[in-house]
Amino acid sequence: MKVTRREFFKLTGLAALTAAVVGCDWDEDPILSQPLTDAKEVTTICPYCSCGCGAICYVANGKLVSVSGDPDHPINEGALCSKGASLLNLNTVYNFRTHNAEINPNRLTKVLYRAPYSKVWEEKNWRWAMDKIAKRVKETRDASFEAQADGVTVNRTMAIAHLGSAALDNEENYLLAKLMRSLGIVNLDHHARL
Repeated sequence: MKVTRREFFKLTGLAALTAAVVGCDWDEDPILSQPLTDAKEVTTICPYCSCGCGAICYVANGKLVSVSGDPDHPINEGALCSKGASLLNLNTVYNFRTHNAEINPNRLTKVLYRAPYSKVWEEKNWRWAMDKIAKRVKETRDASFEAQADGVTVNRTMAIAHLGSAALDNEENYLLAKLMRSLGIVNLDHHARL
């Protein structure tokens, strides 16, 4: 059977429409049908990129229940990109089996450490983790610091790199970049650019 390009697109569209109609659960979704009238509106800025789009977080009983774009915000005027629209997923995931929003089971809330060559993850506290990171950064910087290169003062280390985060705002990324440069780190990049 020979199918033309036009017939192929018609058949594909018809198949997609049929799958969408058959696959729909026409019962009312309990999550989507919950009114947000009792929820407190908290305005915030989307943490993902440097655009600074406004978002409204809806909080009910101390829990985040919904996120939407802020229509009064001058940058995004109520629209959110795909990353911004998924802000709720930082904390909550939707369970399609139970039709309930649940705390994301993959979200880490404790420091996990695996020693070199170990197969076991250990829970550690934040003080221990920050001290361990600071110690390793200092050791690496001291071992690889270059003051001179080809007779020129460079004061740098090429053994450490920094990859900025789009989950931080501009001010936090600015301070991190200043910290990295003060340590002599010259390999700086940002993952929103990649």
